[in-house]
Amino acid sequence: MTPIETVHHIYAAFGRGDVPAILACLADDVEWEYGTAPNPVPWLQPLRGRDQVPRFFDTLMTQVEFHRFVPKHVVGEGALAVGIVDFEATVRATGKRVVEVDEVHLFHFDAQGRVARFRHRADTWLHAMALRVGD
Repeated sequence: MTPIETVHHIYAAFGRGDVPAILACLADDVEWEYGTAPNPVPWLQPLRGRDQVPRFFDTLMTQVEFHRFVPKHVVGEGALAVGIVDFEATVRATGKRVVEVDEVHLFHFDAQGRVARFRHRADTWLHAMALRVGD
């Protein structure tokens, strides 16, 4: 598969809740949420290695209820693919909604065609505010 096809495959697997299919597309030493500044959002934390990435999905699925997840565009060149996604979700603990329009996902691929680095370019402040109780 090309990087763009792999990203489409990952998004389809995410829609089905098929985490093993996503993990199969990742390099053993994948950098998940690379270059992330410290933040209070548990599902936007850096992880290293395919064996750690299930923590992202576990955290996301237990703390967030998705209402909408719409991959709109996937573009790329060479070893980089970029996904543009709209989503709407509710943080279970607070009942607050997070709405992202045109959230960017960066997928960097290794020579074997596996995702070596991944990053959400999300509104971290919006996610953090949705986690705050009492606001």
